[in-house]
Amino acid sequence: MYPVWQLPVTGSALVIAFIASFHILPSHLATSAFWFNVYIEDKAYRQNRPELLEFIKRYVLTILIFSFVFGSLSGVGIWYSTTVSNPKGISALIHNYVWGWATEWVFFVIEVVAIYVYYYTFGKVDKKTHLTIGLIYALGSWISMITITGIIAFMLSPGKWLKTGGFFDGFFNPTYTPQLFMRTSFMFAVAALYAIVVAATLKNREVKSFIIRRASLWGIAGTLLGSLFFLWYYKSLPDAAKEMADMTPLIPKIIPHIVIGSLIVLMIWFIFTIIKPDWARLVPGIVAIMVLLGGIFSAESMRERIRKPYVIDHYMYSNQIISNDMPAKQVKSNIADINTQGILHYSYFVPENLRDVNNQNMLQAGRIIAQIECSACHTLQANGWLRPLPKMVKKAGLGNVDDAQAFIGFLNAFPFMPPFAGTDMEKKALAVYLASLYK
Repeated sequence: MYPVWQLPVTGSALVIAFIASFHILPSHLATSAFWFNVYIEDKAYRQNRPELLEFIKRYVLTILIFSFVFGSLSGVGIWYSTTVSNPKGISALIHNYVWGWATEWVFFVIEVVAIYVYYYTFGKVDKKTHLTIGLIYALGSWISMITITGIIAFMLSPGKWLKTGGFFDGFFNPTYTPQLFMRTSFMFAVAALYAIVVAATLKNREVKSFIIRRASLWGIAGTLLGSLFFLWYYKSLPDAAKEMADMTPLIPKIIPHIVIGSLIVLMIWFIFTIIKPDWARLVPGIVAIMVLLGGIFSAESMRERIRKPYVIDHYMYSNQIISNDMPAKQVKSNIADINTQGILHYSYFVPENLRDVNNQNMLQAGRIIAQIECSACHTLQANGWLRPLPKMVKKAGLGNVDDAQAFIGFLNAFPFMPPFAGTDMEKKALAVYLASLYK
């Protein structure tokens, strides 16, 4: 176990969630916007409407700045935060999908080159060539999504990979196809939102109305299809994930309500902008994007929560302990070794004076054990945002060591929590620490 990245208030999981939720906006815009862009540019050439090109130039500049500056920075943020919070989970992904990542990077490079060539060749190459460059970008970005979706979906539903260890058995897992269709549909809604915001800045009223109405139609279609594919996606989830989704302690009722509410607000916005395109303004458009961001954060939060207690379903717990043997990969569960040696001996960089638990260091050792085994899902401070342990201890009434120790022994009674791994003395040390939080 590597050094634990502990954030006192937010917890590492929430930091990842904030970065990843924001990243969806620029990444899905980058993936979808050029399909709308090429559609409008083709209209401009076929109908001899050069005034439409003003919108395209502004829209591409928006994509270039927002997606390839803020999107790239947040992408690096995801890699950093996930690596330091769960290095063994990321290691498992890289070892299994290194060629998948390499493929995605090839198409990402194609995206980067294509958008710069497209932007800087406006009016410098013939119309057909320029449209071809746009299509190359659109296809490259979508193939990038095809690749990433397989790796993301694998973590929730590895499918046959658990038995075979095969690249494609994990990649084309049970939730892959519905999630790809769902993300592809919703990406057009994202493109439509940004197109309306950009079009709201245009002075030509006729062009503004034309773009807003067309974008709104794309937005309605994307939102409706995405919602339908979400139902397909939900049906494809593993049974255990569906059980997690129904657990109120794990997923508060407000979270799915926010998701549904954001979709309803977006549909109303798109319908409104079709009926009254002149009323579409910059500020309401940005508010609509913020509503979408709230829905994305809630949906991503649900997806992460229903994966509990695993980071990779039935392979690795959220605290990086390998839960089950996997002969195909010559990997064995390390729970038995941890129970024999102790989590403090098994983990790296634990101070030598705390590797063996005794009456003098029990409280300190218990805190480190809590950091290693609990901090992926809990903050250790009472004012923490992510299921703070002091509040959980008070709620469970764990005011003395015996009660806390008995509770730790029955963690597997909660389907969303990994079982405790460690020696009896380490279990007692954790109980001492938990009891100390009861104030």
